[in-house]
Amino acid sequence: MKAFVTGSTGFIGRHLVQELLDHGYSVTALVRTFERARQLPRGVRAVPADITQPDLLRQNLDGVDVLFHLAAVHQVGARPADYKRLQRINIDGARRVLALATEAGVPRIVHVSTVAVYGDTRGQVVDETYRPGEIAFQSECQRTKHAAHFQVAVPLQTAGAPLIIACPGAVYGPGDRSGLARLLSWQARGRLLALIGPDAARSWTYVGDVAAGLRLTAERGRPGTTYHLTGPAHSLREFFAASARAGGVLGPLVWLPSSLASWLARALQGAAPALAERLRVVAGVTYLGSAALAERELGWRARPLADGLPPTMAVLKKSQP
Repeated sequence: MKAFVTGSTGFIGRHLVQELLDHGYSVTALVRTFERARQLPRGVRAVPADITQPDLLRQNLDGVDVLFHLAAVHQVGARPADYKRLQRINIDGARRVLALATEAGVPRIVHVSTVAVYGDTRGQVVDETYRPGEIAFQSECQRTKHAAHFQVAVPLQTAGAPLIIACPGAVYGPGDRSGLARLLSWQARGRLLALIGPDAARSWTYVGDVAAGLRLTAERGRPGTTYHLTGPAHSLREFFAASARAGGVLGPLVWLPSSLASWLARALQGAAPALAERLRVVAGVTYLGSAALAERELGWRARPLADGLPPTMAVLKKSQP
């Protein structure tokens, strides 16, 4: 099987490439620079280009059995100056890649979305049929990923493209460089004294499980279908308590209420919109999805926090000076 992967040097992308190699795939990875290509495992064919270069993309799709589209900007805390880049990569880039793969006759196309596209699920664990109606987006990243999902990928499915959408939950694990990873790193050093938004909740998914789920989506998923690759639902308070146990360290000593995050987000929207975004996503907001369909049709399972957090915290503690 020949796989083409965009976003191959990102957090999930690196794990997906290794997962595919481990299962006998031939992998072509889209990378923005040869410097980034050095992050990839041996045996991967690297194409130095990005998703804004349709000619180079088109040239490398001949003979591809499955395309995984992961390339996106995952930025919570965006400034207004970042909005055009989010639009260009997350929406326009997805439109270009998915359309080119469809035109090139790629037999299987997997678009990687997120359960956050539904907005705040208000404590409900939703399935793939859920449609929230009007959404108050907590971040520009969420808005652009929502548009890529519902205005780009879903219409292509409806038009008959062999496209499958995969929606991971909140992804954690070794190799992460996100804001969540920074918080866990501070916790591993005993420096995470306080957090805000204890009742904000996510479907937590270990990165290795996401990579395996994406491979299974390509192999067993039904075109035209969306699958949630979501782990168990836990609040932020529960997640950091579990990470403290896994790392043998203290959790946050103080939790500030979600109501304070909501109030501060409103107060700071004009003066500090990036900080307001970071506060909105923890202001009691829940992004929760059911993985029942993926479990039933793909044979996929997500591990509990008790299994995923120990290797995550072990890597973080090892990296401390």
